[in-house]
Amino acid sequence: MYFIKKGKKIALTLEGKNAVTGYLFLLPFLIGFLSFMFFPILESLQMVFSAVKIDVEKHGFSMAFIGIENIRRVVAVDPEFNRFVTEEIMRMVLIVPAIIIFSLFVALILNQEFKARGFVRAIFFLPVILSSGVMIGLETNNSLLNSMADIIKEGNLMKSSVTGVLQEILVVEGAASDFMGYIFRVINQIYDIAMASGIQIIIFLSALQTIPPSMFEAAKIEGATAWECFWKITFPMVSSLILVNIVYSVVDYFIRTDNRVMEKINIAMIRRMEFGFGTAMAWIYFLAVIVIIGIAMAIISKRVYYYE
Repeated sequence: MYFIKKGKKIALTLEGKNAVTGYLFLLPFLIGFLSFMFFPILESLQMVFSAVKIDVEKHGFSMAFIGIENIRRVVAVDPEFNRFVTEEIMRMVLIVPAIIIFSLFVALILNQEFKARGFVRAIFFLPVILSSGVMIGLETNNSLLNSMADIIKEGNLMKSSVTGVLQEILVVEGAASDFMGYIFRVINQIYDIAMASGIQIIIFLSALQTIPPSMFEAAKIEGATAWECFWKITFPMVSSLILVNIVYSVVDYFIRTDNRVMEKINIAMIRRMEFGFGTAMAWIYFLAVIVIIGIAMAIISKRVYYYE
């Protein structure tokens, strides 16, 4: 109940005051969304069902309704879009669990008491800054770094690396499995995982600091080990934010600059100026991401523990 009657007056309850505070925090975003994004989104949806042509004289563009032709071209005609989406989904399934595990592990370490803890936390937050648009542009467009990476890959071929040697040994001994293959692929992408874990580490760290110390003290009095404390106290208490981090990680992965689907959409929209075709790809890709997030939330939310 948001309202309560006091005599002849109606006043807000504590829950109502909290709701008003939340809406006030959301108000700047809502104003900005309605002012700058709502109508462009409607216009992009119109482009999906239209043939868009650039009108030089009017300094704009004209749209002619063509039905679902752009959608048919994306789904049934284009030879790359479906394959790119499938490949990116498979890569996401590989990367996102590793990001969640890595960020939770680092957050547990940073939550401990040790000297220069603030400095170490700042170091782990650096990937958030380094993954900004300018730094990504410098990294991806730097020909020297790209050529060095190609030389290393050609010379290495996974034979001189530690993971390559271990993988060969396990394959020879017959101990390799799908799980071990997953571990090796994760280790080989540890740089990308660390670069994508900054925000998740902060979220997990804030969740760990909200756990009452008395819960751990009571568990230790009862004889619980650190391992038992993690699974019985720490993990359930941060489980709700595991869901938040998974949703954030999925969205962040699908809009990365090295995403092949995003590159294809940018080429269609910017270089070829095929606005109808590019917009149709963007909307289909958006709906695919929404479906994936919905499935993940439906599965994980049933196992989330909410502390009252």
